[in-house]
Amino acid sequence: MSRGLDHIVHAVRDLDAEADFYRRAGFTVGAQNRHPWGTHNHIVQLPGFFVELLNIGQPELIVPHAPRLFSFGDFLRNFLARGEGLAMLVLEGSGAAADAEAFRLAGIGDFEVFDFEREAKRPDRSTVKVAFSLAFAADEGARDAGFFTCQQHYPENFWNPAFQDHLNGVTGVASVTMVAERPEAHRHFLGAFTGVSEVRSNSIGISAATPRGDIQIMTPSAYRMLFGIKEPDLARGGRLAAISFVASDKAKLLSVLAQGGIVATERNGNVVVPPQEAFGATLIFEATN
Repeated sequence: MSRGLDHIVHAVRDLDAEADFYRRAGFTVGAQNRHPWGTHNHIVQLPGFFVELLNIGQPELIVPHAPRLFSFGDFLRNFLARGEGLAMLVLEGSGAAADAEAFRLAGIGDFEVFDFEREAKRPDRSTVKVAFSLAFAADEGARDAGFFTCQQHYPENFWNPAFQDHLNGVTGVASVTMVAERPEAHRHFLGAFTGVSEVRSNSIGISAATPRGDIQIMTPSAYRMLFGIKEPDLARGGRLAAISFVASDKAKLLSVLAQGGIVATERNGNVVVPPQEAFGATLIFEATN
């Protein structure tokens, strides 16, 4: 069974500044939440997908990695010690135990399932319980990218149309882009992680069409050509580099970005916010009109 995009983690050192950036870019940003392993976050929701704005808020709560234990907090702490940006790609999970076993059999991870719950705030400030089970995978050729599936146990308490209405006209996620020196080297991982039976090759790299958005892995030269931006540092392997959103109105989007003081360029019909503006991530907006 193929797995669609669920969310992406955008890790930064200053969470307040990141939340302000996303608000100025026209996104509705949720209240701050705290994880029991030391990270704090804000959520930017789209239908069936979200961007998790995240930092290390309480480093004293972080536990280190251990055999078969993937430490979410430890990974993010090490990531932020080297820079900011898109740190983890998450796919939707319908059964964490089944996902973990599938990843073990495919040779892309042998980690215990991680379960947790927290309180969430509704727009009226009332609280509800949300709970998740995570199944982790690892691509040895992308040491600064984390991967897992997320099974939600109370999805009705998490997803909320009120949080999915954005001033910039963004209505959904189109794709996530990873950059790698040799995209073909990641073919087995991409197929096993997504469950997509056909990983396609093209002139710029490889891609998998998931039930919700595409994942593309492209060469540095293709990344520069398509987006007009220098690729991220690949010294530690492939890197998550860009997220593409679907926007309903380019003129409205450009107006909102300008009013928010967000520097953007137009490239190949898309609006591109570069990583030096967006805390190490490239944000791409594919306008439908």
